[in-house]
Amino acid sequence: MRRSAATPLPPAGTESESAPHSLRPTLTILGFDYGARRIGVAVGNTFTGDAQALSVVGNGDNGVDWPRVDAAVRDWRPNVLLVGLPLMLDGSEQSNSRTARGFAAALVERFKLPVHLVDERLSSVEAASRFADRRARGQARRKNANELDAIAAQIIIETWLKQSPR
Repeated sequence: MRRSAATPLPPAGTESESAPHSLRPTLTILGFDYGARRIGVAVGNTFTGDAQALSVVGNGDNGVDWPRVDAAVRDWRPNVLLVGLPLMLDGSEQSNSRTARGFAAALVERFKLPVHLVDERLSSVEAASRFADRRARGQARRKNANELDAIAAQIIIETWLKQSPR
């Protein structure tokens, strides 16, 4: 419907009957690829629909490097947190699934933000492929292999963005 000068616009913050959909706020997403030694971290948003690998946070004998996770949440101020859920190819859970769920529960408790688990099957394979492409173009070196976890977190966000209605 074309508006004429005589057709008033709806008040700000209301939805016109002719509007195809309401505008949704842009969400900032922080994604985590949880691992026993390292946790990949990436950021994305619903406006552009893409994500960027950020860093890797330590995880090991002393547990999660919470100060680095806290800093990422403080710096990026996400609306949503994602954690990759490792599953077997047939969709069943594996031993790492429980620890990833525990990390997700700790994020909920710590940050009081929505946390979604995302099927991460084949994200490591895709991350390795992307890293190999970067190495072939001279943009990465073998010593940067720990970036794989951050790239996997990026893929987790991209997967969620593709599956989630905006």
